[in-house]
Amino acid sequence: MVFMKHDNVKLLAIVGMAGSGKSVAVDYLATCGIPKIHFGNMIYQEMAKRGIERTTDGKSEKAFREMIRQTEGKDWVAQQAIANAKDLIEAGQKRIVLDGLYSWTEYRAIQHEFPGTLTLIAIVAPKALRYERIAKRPDRPFDAQAIRERDYGEIENMEKGGPIAIADYYIINDGSVEDLENNLKKILKEIQF
Repeated sequence: MVFMKHDNVKLLAIVGMAGSGKSVAVDYLATCGIPKIHFGNMIYQEMAKRGIERTTDGKSEKAFREMIRQTEGKDWVAQQAIANAKDLIEAGQKRIVLDGLYSWTEYRAIQHEFPGTLTLIAIVAPKALRYERIAKRPDRPFDAQAIRERDYGEIENMEKGGPIAIADYYIINDGSVEDLENNLKKILKEIQF
């Protein structure tokens, strides 16, 4: 079943490279009571189902993410997200945040399933600032070499650049959390989300 625009459903995907501030934006939306679908959770759940342990360096997740897209299709995660979104819509939700949309293929699958309902917001930050943030984060910090390899892998293997390039809105996140939230509020007001 394809949902048409007149269903009054609005999906919002937050995209960006690691360390850009996507999680901060999604956390803010969660405080507003908007349900989210976290793409990473689908990977974690499938890894658990298959008995694959998550490593602290993120390498097992990266390998599994790439493997599942090769074996089950590049849109495997998107298909799981679509099923979750349909469940939420059926339960009466009209506003949903998609957290972790990675690839051009995922974007196209969701856009196809929910025509006219998807808005992309890209959170961007200078590379040096992203690297600094990632090195300081308490959960899975990376050094500059590791994050550089992750960036390249996500761009080259995961098609991550497409959704960022085609985003409807951009937030330059080089200031405070309050600045990011205020910029997000402006966009939410404009799109009546």
